[in-house]
Amino acid sequence: MRSNQSTSAGFRFHTGDCVKGMAKYVPDASVDVVVTSPPYNLGIKYSKYDDKLAADEYLEWTKKWAGEVRRCLKPGGSFFLNVAGSLKEPMLPYSVINLLVGEGIFKLQNTIHWIKSIAMPTDEGSEKQRGHYKPINSQRFLNDCYEPVFHLTLEGTTKLDRLAIGVPYADKSNIARWGHTDGKDVKCRGNTWFIPYKTITRRAKDRPHPATFPTALAEQCMKLHGIRKDLVVMDPFLGIGHSAMAAARCGVGRFIGFDIDSEYLKVAVEEMESAEWAVSLS
Repeated sequence: MRSNQSTSAGFRFHTGDCVKGMAKYVPDASVDVVVTSPPYNLGIKYSKYDDKLAADEYLEWTKKWAGEVRRCLKPGGSFFLNVAGSLKEPMLPYSVINLLVGEGIFKLQNTIHWIKSIAMPTDEGSEKQRGHYKPINSQRFLNDCYEPVFHLTLEGTTKLDRLAIGVPYADKSNIARWGHTDGKDVKCRGNTWFIPYKTITRRAKDRPHPATFPTALAEQCMKLHGIRKDLVVMDPFLGIGHSAMAAARCGVGRFIGFDIDSEYLKVAVEEMESAEWAVSLS
């Protein structure tokens, strides 16, 4: 494990195995927010990671890295875990969450439904598809248009800044009707978030990673927990850096990222530099 990339804003990227990296670089109870999406064990073609472990081996590995996340997380911290299944492995995310909660590693405080694509009615009475999904050719299955994001905490009592990602009231009379509004035109967004991927024209250039989540998804997770300048955010599976970009946009004080693939981290550094966040390499 070597530390090879950092930003001048207190962001550090480490190349190598995240289990060893967290043990070496991250003190106990020092991280406020973890936002990550680990490999799903669905045979995705990463360049440096074998995504085809036996089911019991995958869960044992999950237990190891999640145990390190627990050690690093502050008592009032939040762990946002994006993990999804497939048509062939629909129970995968529930096997993971059953392991983490069933063995007492974390409490499941919220389940967020990340909607990537949805058919919505228009004012004219027709319907329009918004967002993007990977189409399938099947007479049995529907196109998969959402993924779960599990909000895990140590005790299930972590307070959130719900209105930081709130939405305006459709019926403005509710502002005065409900005392809890304090006269503000904003209410809780709820646990269903429509966050589509941006349209890309060249995958190799625009999204050079086989499994990413949008920067906006990580941003909303961080804002929901509550943004402070001294906030410490971590992503054990940084990939090409979308969670780091989200942290920079939110103005958090420190970010720690790990990835086994140095090429992905190079892309992450380039993305940070292109957004005018200075990056130094060592």
